Amino acid sequence: MGQIVIRQLDDAVLDAVKSRAKANNRSAEAEVRAIISNAVKAPVQTSPKKRKRLSDLVGSIASGRTAEEIVMDIRVLRDEWED
Repeated sequence: MGQIVIRQLDDAVLDAVKSRAKANNRSAEAEVRAIISNAVKAPVQTSPKKRKRLSDLVGSIASGRTAEEIVMDIRVLRDEWED
């Protein structure tokens, strides 16, 4: 497994990571791994007839989806609408 060192990280960013880690019951290191993993995942291609709509995301948090998953879906929708 590779390692990475991040220099000159803003204190506010580090505090936010630590807060998220605590909320998710994991270490700051594990939280950063999760954030990076979610950020680099390729968006799932959907066929035009199975396209998601913004209204499909309503209530997603209550269904147990993470904020990162919802944001990723919104970005995919935005990219599809811009095409």
